Order: sequence, then C-alpha cells, then structure tokens
Amino acid sequence: MKKFLSIALVILLVGALFISCGKKEETAKVETPAAPAATKPAEPAKPAEPAKPAEVVVPAPAPVAKDGNVFKLINGAEPESLDPHQIQGVPEHRIYEAIFEGLVAYDPKTATAIPGLASSWKASDDGTQYTFTLRDAVWSDGVKITAQTVVDSWLRELNPETASPYAWFPGMFLKGAAEYNEGNAGPEAVGIRALDEKTFQMDLLGPLPYAIDALAHYSFAVVPLHSIAKFGTEWTLPKNFVGNGPYVVKEWVPQSYIKVVPNEKYWDREAVKLDEVIFYALDDNNTGYNMYLNGEVDWMTTVPLDQIEAASLRRDYHRAPQVASYYYVFQVEKAPFDDVRVRKALSLSVDRQALVDNVTRGGQIPAWGIAPEMAGYPSLGEPIYDVATARKLLAEAGYSNGDGFPKTTILYNTSESHKAIAEFLQQEWKKALGITIELENQEWATYLSSRNQGNFQVARAGWVGDYQDPNTFLDMFITGTAMNGGKYSNEVYDVLVQEAATLSGAERMEVLLTAEDIMINEDQALMPLYYYTTNNMIDTNKWGGWYPNAMDYHPTKDIYLK
Repeated sequence: MKKFLSIALVILLVGALFISCGKKEETAKVETPAAPAATKPAEPAKPAEPAKPAEVVVPAPAPVAKDGNVFKLINGAEPESLDPHQIQGVPEHRIYEAIFEGLVAYDPKTATAIPGLASSWKASDDGTQYTFTLRDAVWSDGVKITAQTVVDSWLRELNPETASPYAWFPGMFLKGAAEYNEGNAGPEAVGIRALDEKTFQMDLLGPLPYAIDALAHYSFAVVPLHSIAKFGTEWTLPKNFVGNGPYVVKEWVPQSYIKVVPNEKYWDREAVKLDEVIFYALDDNNTGYNMYLNGEVDWMTTVPLDQIEAASLRRDYHRAPQVASYYYVFQVEKAPFDDVRVRKALSLSVDRQALVDNVTRGGQIPAWGIAPEMAGYPSLGEPIYDVATARKLLAEAGYSNGDGFPKTTILYNTSESHKAIAEFLQQEWKKALGITIELENQEWATYLSSRNQGNFQVARAGWVGDYQDPNTFLDMFITGTAMNGGKYSNEVYDVLVQEAATLSGAERMEVLLTAEDIMINEDQALMPLYYYTTNNMIDTNKWGGWYPNAMDYHPTKDIYLK
C-alpha cells in the first residue's frame, strides 16, 4: 500500500518530536471492566464493592415502584466499579452517565457535546485554551460543586496512586497531564485551574478539534471528594453514594442489578421523567433477549447472532452504523507473534466478508484498519484476503504448512458471539495455514486484566470511539499506554500520533492515516475484523428520547414513557 507521507517528512517528525516530547514510558497500570479490556494492579483508591456471589445465570427481578415510570435494560457484564476513575467499558459507561455529569454531556440524537455541569465555554483564538462557566450545581447531598472541585477531581484521575486505567486519556489532551501521571512532574504541571468559584480553565496540547466532545468521557469525571474522604473505599455503596447526575444509586445487588432513582438536587431535575432505571447485569445475550421478548426489560442493547434475522423483521429492532471496531490483538513480545510475518499470515488468511455474512450477520462492515471511515478520514480501504501470500509468509517464518507452530490460544470474554467469531478464526487458520488454535474464555474482569497486562497470545477486543475522530482509535497504541496490552511499540507511530495533536484539517488526517498504515500494513500489530453496527431492541413507540446514533450513546436522562 502506498505511504501517505514521504520518508523525509517522517524523519523530520521523529527528530522534532523526540526533542520536544520524548518517548512515553510504560506505566504500571491496568484496566477495569467495561467492554473489552483487563484489571488493574493494586489500587489504593479503588472502591470496595459488595461481595459477589458465585454465579447467577438470570438476574433476580428488581422490585419496582408501584404506578411509576420504570425503565429496565440489559446492561451486559457486572460493573467492576462505580468509581468513574476506575472504569473503562460500555456497561460502566451507561451507568456513569446516569449518576454523574461532567462539564459536558451527550446530545441523545447526535452523541456530540452539549452543556452539562458547565453552562457555557469559550476557546482561545488558537484553540489551545478553553474557559468554562459552571452552573449553580450541588452534589446529591447538597454540597456545592465549584471549579476547584473540577480541578481536584481531574488531578485524582491523573494521580499515579489512583492507578486509573484511563489516566492516559486526559494525558492525550491536557498540558502536563502525562508528565504528572507518569511521575515525572507534580500536579502543578497540569494545565488546569480554577479562576474563581465558577470559572474553570484548561490548556490543551494543541488545537484538538475533538476535545469538547471527549470531555463527556468518564476519565474527565467530577467526583465527590468530600464523600470519598469520609467513606474511603466504600463511597460507591448505595448507603454512602453521592453523585451529581440525573439519578443516584438506590440499590446494588451484585451480579443481578443496579437501581437508580432521580437525584432531587440535580440542576435539571424537571427534565428527568423516569421514576427508576434498573440496569441488569447479564452477559448471556440469549437470556437477555428472551427477557426482552417476554416484556421483562425495555431495552436489549444487542441481539444474539442466531436471532438477528428474525429480530430485523420487528419494528422495535434498530440497526445503525457505529464508530466502533472489532479486532484481535497480537502480543508482539511473545513468540511466535514477535515475528511480523506470522502476524501478517494470520491476518491475510481470514475471509472477513464470510465472517460478517455467515457469522455476525448484523450488517457489519469488513475492516482492514481499526479506524472507520469518518468525515475527512478515508480509512485504510478494503480488506485483503490472500491465502497464497499468507502461506508463503508463514513458511518464511519457519512454519511451512503449520509444522512446528507453537501451541496458541485465543482469549475472549464470555459471550456466545465472541465464541462464534473465535471458532470461525480457528477454522480459517486450520484450513488455510494448517495451524491448530485453542480457545479460552474468561469472565469480564479477569479477561480485562489479562488483556491489559498482556497475559495472552492472541485476544479479541472491541473499541467504541470515545468521540467521533480517528484519533480515538489510534492514541491507545502509543508505547506504554495502559490499554496497549499487545505491547506494540513503534517510535515513528508514536511521533505521528502525537504530532497530529498539534495540527488541524486535512494535514492532521493525513498524519493519522500514515500512523495507522504503519501499525497495520507494516507492523500488523492488530488484526481488525469489522466495523460495528448497533443492534438494539427497544419500542420507540412506547419510549421517547432514545435515538440511534453513531456512538450508540443513549443517556437515560432523556428517556421517557410516551
């Protein structure tokens, strides 16, 4: 594939950036559960949560308010935490946006930023500094929220002792954030400040066009530090919980459900129309789908693979393109996957069109790169399926016809869908390359820990963009970032992604495309399989405020009974 920048320009970028930025060092962080990921090492700030019983196949039904508007949904795996600074996934994200609110929130139609805790903001002429005006807002216990609360909350996220799995994310935006998080500077180096009680200001690394949308993410959460100081690791328990979102936690039955009710102190309380929202913890899609069909829940956030054709005929089925990718990660420090020829052979021998036609069957789009096509960004193009070249590369690596190929295991988190995809790859590689692959599934939290710590050979992953820009798919593979469990490291790639933060327009997109080309076409650090489509079940004739969008974000604040 052609290169998108000249070698000379890449060399110039490397020289310039190594003088000004330096290479990121690997941190000792791991992640929390949410969609695809891992656990974390000892975390002093990690909240204690109720003990989890052995195993529950079907969540116990939650008692509901009589004569009230109760909205129930299947939320996927049991959340590992309710602490915004200890989470990293989709199930946690849905709960987060119900019980907390950052400077901005999500528009339910477009999933772009709208005013949240901040009523307004303005940017400097060069786009590198933003000043926010805060509302008159309080926590659910009546304590005032000020600009200093925002500063202290963000510093808690970035504090190395918090061991937040997502601390690298603000580090891609804020001046001095990465240096503080990596222990190379103090908190005073972070470019954030309270100008007065209601005015907060942040300094960015460059004119990042996606910065405001990204602030709705939980890594920029505002947290009740006074409550954390009082209750310590137990601050997220229902009896102690304090939040600033449209709802507060009322009940938490581990491995079963979390119930939230309206926050009477929320600044926009009149807009909240539901009396209760119940998030059922269930990662068995078939059971969840049956609960939906039986009227036991109002929203099923996915559809089992073998039910998609029937579901697509129903009026309450909603499919839409999503800014999200399904891919496999190679642990590039472990043989034989430290050989790029092996990684390329595995990728080239997968028929992605057959995968989406015969296995996933949800309108997914076969992918060669990890970043989907977006405004101004063309993606890496059509997938390549070339078994002859794959066999040649594998032979060159010393494994002709699969002979001598080491024992290899695919890691995936428990799910019939993930299992079906892993079995497809198992068959593809046996047929095309003569290699035998074993499968291993782990429950969500254990899987996330294995993924983030690099305790795997080949592992499934999925990524829903945190904002609508290719950078959200590329920045997590910079050397040493907490979610880079495959241990990918390429100095030129690092330079390009970091350099893009200082650029704008077509030039920025060209630099990002070059970086992706290096990671996929040169290094094959990942094996993208397809771009997601959303497959939701909800009766929008009954429930208002729920809209399909490219991010698949549906804040429960906006949902109401028609």
